[in-house]
Amino acid sequence: MATATPRLMGAEVKRKEDPRLVTGTSAYVGDVTVPGLHYVAFVRSPHAHARVRKIDAKAALKRPGVVRVVTGEDLRAHVQQIPLGGPSAEGGGGAKTEAGRKHFPLSIGRVRHVGEPVAAVIATSEAAAVDGAQDVVVDWDPLPAAGDLASAMAKSAPKIHDDAPGNVEHTTEINKGDPDAAFKKAHKVVKQRMISQRLSGIPMEPRATLAVPDPLVGGVTVWASHQAPHVLRNDLATVLGVPQTAVRVIAPEVGGGFGVKFGTYAEDVTLAACARLYKLPLRWTETRIEHMVATTHGRAQVTDLEAAVEADGTITAVRMHVTADIGAYPVFTFIPDLTLMMGVGVYKFTSVDLKSTCVFTNSTPVAAYRGAGRPEAAYYLERLVDVVAQELGKKPEEIRRKNFIPPSAFPYTTPTGQRYDSGEYDRALTKALEIAGVEKLRGDQQARVSRRERTLLGIGMACYVEMCGFGPFESAVVRVEPGGSVEAFTGTSAHGQGHETTFAQIIADHLGVPFDRIVVRHGDTLNTPMGNGTGGSRSLAVGGSAILGATLKV
Repeated sequence: MATATPRLMGAEVKRKEDPRLVTGTSAYVGDVTVPGLHYVAFVRSPHAHARVRKIDAKAALKRPGVVRVVTGEDLRAHVQQIPLGGPSAEGGGGAKTEAGRKHFPLSIGRVRHVGEPVAAVIATSEAAAVDGAQDVVVDWDPLPAAGDLASAMAKSAPKIHDDAPGNVEHTTEINKGDPDAAFKKAHKVVKQRMISQRLSGIPMEPRATLAVPDPLVGGVTVWASHQAPHVLRNDLATVLGVPQTAVRVIAPEVGGGFGVKFGTYAEDVTLAACARLYKLPLRWTETRIEHMVATTHGRAQVTDLEAAVEADGTITAVRMHVTADIGAYPVFTFIPDLTLMMGVGVYKFTSVDLKSTCVFTNSTPVAAYRGAGRPEAAYYLERLVDVVAQELGKKPEEIRRKNFIPPSAFPYTTPTGQRYDSGEYDRALTKALEIAGVEKLRGDQQARVSRRERTLLGIGMACYVEMCGFGPFESAVVRVEPGGSVEAFTGTSAHGQGHETTFAQIIADHLGVPFDRIVVRHGDTLNTPMGNGTGGSRSLAVGGSAILGATLKV
């Protein structure tokens, strides 16, 4: 083994991925082609809530190039329901309802959000497929809809799922210390309602899927713009009712993900099932309009906060009640639980009353996006601390310093069960304020106000700690070829993070092999070890550790 002194880790190197990315010579799903390729377009609901009385495909089937129109009834005998939901975060309470979990890729009988697919048109060209989808006539029976939290939680709200009373999917509660007593004794109680608005990820490359039947094993090979190829492989095998060895997933170059490409979508399942059933290679590429209504959204929380505050600025208790709009189906309903897990942030709050309520609405499902529940917690807490400072007439950094977990308290276990190994929050804040020149900024701010300038200056600060590097595990294989070059295979899958460069740096430093003689492979379930994909800031911490472990065994 080479010297352990790092030579490349932490150093600036030219990224291995960049030449092919900046020159446009790499391969995305849309660049992959196979003989006999057919195209798919989806017929989607224009209604937020409706019954499907009848689907008439006669006109579509007369259009030149259209070879088949597939409905949910056509697939019912060939697929199982899409796996939905996901476990509650550790420490969460309350049982989840089974509402919404029995969900076929092409909806049968009822739709619950605009953009939900009810039929797929297969054609010899993309244009014919799109035109054919417009020719399909659906007899809709519109139903009362609840498009937001207020309408979904109203007494008169329509039932989105018959087995979800009050449209509630599940609740989680964390109550530690004695928050009720703290609020009764408080010098002041500060209240604030905060909204983390619904949004869409919008990666540069939209979702795309290419499914090719594999007659040798009765399975299918799927190229997908996806963040977790092995997760998609496993889900597809489950839904198709075949062994995992019968499904191969390849994520070639992926043009951004941001969390929205982590799940298993109706379109993925439909193409894989139809490719096997009709023995046709099939391609679908999402349009930007489809992305806005059919790809999962993020955030969508309304949160009520309260702080019990002493006259000196000490916060003795916090209430955080999160109401989360999860959309029409329970995709990643543990995300609000992650908000609760980080519900104390960097502060020594010992009494907390934390609650999340996941509510169905007739809207696009909500799932992971850029931090998935944890940035929301930081936003809520930091805004609350600022409001406390305003109420007490103190500087925001004073309130933060008064309530930081002190260095002497580490390792520290929060009331939500998170264990922090270290932290010097006061020192970090002091350094940040010094670098920013906050007092000079405040002088400029006040001068603008005094001069009644129309262009004002806002000053904000935020302190946070984040749980990341999620498990449950990651895998890697590192092998030395006869000529001395090194190949590494990782279960993580990059979509812009630079894994090929970072993992090669680790290997080069520990094997003493030249950086340019190391190749990192990812994204193909046939030749990479089982992995849990890229998301939640996990790839370097978990995947990189697996690479290091394999390297040290060489």
